[in-house]
Amino acid sequence: MSRGLFITIEGIEGVGKSTNMDFVHQSLLASGIQVVLTREPGGTELGEKIRDLLLDHRNQSMVEDTELLLMFAARAQHLAEVIKPALARGQWVLCDRFTDATYAYQGGGRGIDTTRIAQLEQWVQDELRPDATLLLDAPVEIGLARAAGRDQAADRFEREQQAFFVKVRKAYLELAGKNPGRYCVIDASRPLDHVKVQLSEVVNHLIKQHG
Repeated sequence: MSRGLFITIEGIEGVGKSTNMDFVHQSLLASGIQVVLTREPGGTELGEKIRDLLLDHRNQSMVEDTELLLMFAARAQHLAEVIKPALARGQWVLCDRFTDATYAYQGGGRGIDTTRIAQLEQWVQDELRPDATLLLDAPVEIGLARAAGRDQAADRFEREQQAFFVKVRKAYLELAGKNPGRYCVIDASRPLDHVKVQLSEVVNHLIKQHG
């Protein structure tokens, strides 16, 4: 049995990750592909508890190193319990954020040295990397305006200032520039129908290559 494909979807707040994750998921299922849908941080019972710690706005005293290590602690459990077994079974894995988010948020946003992130990445993941990453990109002011319209309380990350997300977006675009073979940048500032057309093209290409 051939190994499944590992696809990640990335982006700052307000770019429509949840809506477009569902669209990609349904597109793959309609093509007869077995897909495991998951997210980071989280994806496992233990990982979801770590997620709660990371997103709880009351944890303002959390230092950057703690945040980084918790991200990779959740990721280690996620890989062992969900991602690696699914890929080994030949299933595709569609994940809402992965290590690129750590480079963007903890590296770009928090300013943690990316060589330290890379060391943890190698330790926790060994050689495993996503096969394809779909970056939903939009100007920060558009993303934050959309996020502000949600009917839910802002989490610890969503409460950051605009300057933080400018650095996060910049880090994401730099990652895309360094990994053109893996990244597909989707213009998420456009209407949803246009975004879906872009995503369909990418998904169809992946299915033709690997389906």
